[in-house]
Amino acid sequence: MWPYETLDFFFGGRRKGLCLLLWERYCFNLILACESAVMPVSPRRQKIEEMLQLEPLDIFLRYSLAMELSKEGQLPESLKLLQALCDAVPPYVPAFFRSAQLLADNDDVEGAREFLRVGIEAAREQGDLHAAGEMGEMLADLGSI
Repeated sequence: MWPYETLDFFFGGRRKGLCLLLWERYCFNLILACESAVMPVSPRRQKIEEMLQLEPLDIFLRYSLAMELSKEGQLPESLKLLQALCDAVPPYVPAFFRSAQLLADNDDVEGAREFLRVGIEAAREQGDLHAAGEMGEMLADLGSI
């Protein structure tokens, strides 16, 4: 017996409705499985998020979460966290450099240049000449000062 004939036997010819219902359930479960497979949360990220619940203003934890998100391929979320660190008072200088690296890696050279320009100024204001020098080198490598 074909599967449809079996369904007809058990459900009195209401095969079409039942098949649609089964198909919808199958698709829903498949979507859930794909979502969880596409966006796995690393144990490290889970730990960072747990620690952030206890210390939500910890700059290094926020930076670490942005790094984990970028490793997971979640660029917009990572850049959003890094931008918040750049906007903090005082700005977190490594966030400028990492933002520029992420943007350059994703072919947004002008956005990377802007982060570097602002980051160099922030680093100089904080007396971090090493970071200013690294960002200056990257800016020169991108082709514009």
